[in-house]
Formats: sequence, C-alpha cells, structure tokens
Amino acid sequence: MIQDLIILGLLMSGPKHGYQIKKLIREIAANYASIENTSIYYPLRRMKKNGLLTEKHIKPEAGLNKFVYSITKKGKEIFNKLLYKNFLKLERPFINTDLSIYFLKYMNKKMASKRLTQRLEWLRRIKKWLAQTKDKLAKQKKEPALSLIIQHNIELIKAEIKFSKYLFNEIF
Repeated sequence: MIQDLIILGLLMSGPKHGYQIKKLIREIAANYASIENTSIYYPLRRMKKNGLLTEKHIKPEAGLNKFVYSITKKGKEIFNKLLYKNFLKLERPFINTDLSIYFLKYMNKKMASKRLTQRLEWLRRIKKWLAQTKDKLAKQKKEPALSLIIQHNIELIKAEIKFSKYLFNEIF
C-alpha cells in the first residue's frame, strides 16, 4: 500500500505525531504520489495493531492529548519490502485525456481545439513551476531525491506536451 510506504518512510527519520505526519503527507508526498489523505489515524491504528509502529501518549501542558508514533523493527522491514517492491511496480498511467481522445468524434472541433490549446498552456505552466521548484531546491541544497523526482515529473510533462502538440496536428 502506497499510504503505508509513505507513513513508514516519514517515520524513518524519527518519531512524529499524527498531525505532523498528515502535514508532511500534504506538503511533500502529495506532490509526488497519488494518495488520499482523508484520515491518518485509521492507517496509524492499523499499522500499530500489526506491530509496525509504537504509540506513545504525550500530554502537553495545554491543549489536546497527542500520540507520538515511532517505527518498529518490523515496520522497518515492511518499509524496505514496500520500498523495493514499489521500485519495480510498473502500472500503465491512466491519463484522463485518453478518454477525451476516445470520444473525440463526438466533440465540437472548435471546442476541442480550444481545450487542447488550454491544456498545452497548463502543461507549460506546470513545467515552468517544476523548473523553478527544482532551482529553489538546488540553491537550498535540500533533499537531493526531491530534485530527481521533480526532474522525472519534468520529463513526463515534456512527453505530454509533445504528444498534445502531435494530437493537435493530427486533429486540426
């Protein structure tokens, strides 16, 4: 499960409370993985029950009780298995544009042209944003893996731009 991989991976750097994990998923992992971040506590309880995490109750001076989670030896073993398995997981990417292409014969040509032009503009903006993000990371010298992930996404966006141009030329 991708959610388990992310949670266990975040705990590899040290103990965290549930809100920290949820925030990190939102800030970091959500940019690089498709994960629903609705409830963090259900998977934490499940992983605790399965012996992948421990939970320590912390009672702050003021405010709500907090639980800090740490990864166990078993959790590290499972994390490594999930991590290596994930590297070899090859799934056909499902891109929603493919559905529009399939039903293209039902679209108004003018509207299709307008949407495809808009799509190309959005892809170019995303590519520019990724390049800027990569430059910022390089200057900050933070987490080299993030630069590699961003470069991977840049290459994917370039391929989408190339195909979208090809599609435009084929249709119009």
